[in-house]
Amino acid sequence: MSTYFQLPMDLANLPLDDIRAQALQCRRCHLCETRTQVVFGQGPVPCDIMLIGEGPGADEDAQGIPFVGRAGQLLTKILESVDIKRPTDIYIANTVKCRPPENRTPFPSEIEACADWLAAQIMHIQPRILLLAGTPALKSVLGDQLGPHDTITKVRGRWFKLTVPYMQEQLYVMPIFHPSYLLRNASRDVGSPKWQTWQDMKEVQGALNFIRKAKVEA
Repeated sequence: MSTYFQLPMDLANLPLDDIRAQALQCRRCHLCETRTQVVFGQGPVPCDIMLIGEGPGADEDAQGIPFVGRAGQLLTKILESVDIKRPTDIYIANTVKCRPPENRTPFPSEIEACADWLAAQIMHIQPRILLLAGTPALKSVLGDQLGPHDTITKVRGRWFKLTVPYMQEQLYVMPIFHPSYLLRNASRDVGSPKWQTWQDMKEVQGALNFIRKAKVEA
């Protein structure tokens, strides 16, 4: 089981609002020295679907909300294309809660410093479907299941299954391209990253509709 589904003892019995309050004061790594504010997450608790991205950018750092810049606007459109609306239908967070300088990729030590906050979010949100947008999220959550050559390009669109402590069923996990990568690759031609993402999201839509239907019929 990934360490992202295990809460440390000091957080295990706290409500998410209390954990968020602690995270907003976090000084576990040097990113706290350059942030404007902590970007904890957004969405309903609990929630059937959750997305984990990389880290806040300049707009997110200013507003305290994940995925609100250009990449976030594209993400919103992608989600809405398969009937997933923000912020009511999905919980969105990042592997790190503070903006890395110049929007660089988070260092492993920074991701590790934030691991408890993300673990707490997952355990409280209790998603049935987990989307991993980009390489840092992919490696953080699925690292134990990946081979040495399993890059985001090779595994995106593939369903992984993880055993989680909050439900008997396995958690379905799908890596997808990060929206910022799609902004740099604008082609919609067959086989392009945008085209591949559309195929991936149709898979996600089918899985989410199955979950929603099962709830109605239960």
